[in-house]
Amino acid sequence: MKIGVLTGGGDAPGLNAAIRGVVRRALQGGDEVWGIKEGWLGLLEGLAEPLTHESVSDIHHLGGTILGTSRTNPFKHEGGLVRCRANYEKWGLDALIAIGGDDTLGVAARLCAEGLHCVGIPKTMDNDISGTDYTIGFDTAVSIVMEALDRLTTTAMAHRRVMVVEVMGRHAGWVALIGGMAGGADFILIPEVPVDMNRLCDHLLRRWALGKRYSLVVVSEGVQITTEVDESRLEKDEFGHVLLKERGVGPRVAEEIERRTGLETRVMVLGHLVRGGSPSLNDRLNASRLGVAAVDYVREGRWGYMPAIQGGQVVPVRLADAVGQTKTVDLELYRLAEVFF
Repeated sequence: MKIGVLTGGGDAPGLNAAIRGVVRRALQGGDEVWGIKEGWLGLLEGLAEPLTHESVSDIHHLGGTILGTSRTNPFKHEGGLVRCRANYEKWGLDALIAIGGDDTLGVAARLCAEGLHCVGIPKTMDNDISGTDYTIGFDTAVSIVMEALDRLTTTAMAHRRVMVVEVMGRHAGWVALIGGMAGGADFILIPEVPVDMNRLCDHLLRRWALGKRYSLVVVSEGVQITTEVDESRLEKDEFGHVLLKERGVGPRVAEEIERRTGLETRVMVLGHLVRGGSPSLNDRLNASRLGVAAVDYVREGRWGYMPAIQGGQVVPVRLADAVGQTKTVDLELYRLAEVFF
């Protein structure tokens, strides 16, 4: 068989391990793999090249993606479906494996409905794809948040400051919550829980009165706060998502804390730092497992499915059931975190 593979959306640690898993499993059975460049843009524009043992040798520990990526939505381009189908047929592909988050997998599901043979692999450091306990990139992201909080604790203590740490998380607060809990955050703001600035500021003042002259506040970039901006004016990507860098949630939370409490407050926006660099052990291992499983699904003809991790096991999940349904934080887990606030 001739299998295409692409990585779409934001990069995440573990993508190269997944690509390597796809290529090694495919070549093991005598199949051929073509790497499609820059996500769905490559399928639109005809950008691809063969992948070999040498192409994927020792890439499992590298961050980013050797194939490149983009947030291209082929259905937003004139003749997008026709162009994608033409290149799929020109290359003689028997199947396409798309590694990505909700948007990338949503495109794969639509193409599959149009007759292209597609299999997905769930990737996003946000860990918000339904149907799977784990997505590629999440473990590394929360580990980096934890390490950042460890480092920021000492500088906050030294200067008697409140440190507001903004992390990625558009619709779900997994990165903020898990990274914040592991790093000892004193308060965590996530999209699933309405922001109560009075409660937050009262908590920080109580800590100060008890002699705790520093605090760490972790905030997901997607939380809604009272000083909201007019998002209709902000730039959006091809999937209609506001570019969250323009919302400036972390700085606005920090300004509000300082205004209400008088406590010296600084902000740290971790941004792309949490999805850069080498993947963690879990991201390397599970990405490899999912890459191998995706090729097995191709050979079994499981079109429109993705390998998911449930209870430690790899199981097939329909793309149509996974996309468009954000996996949000279990509020029981948030209440557990509140024990440490």
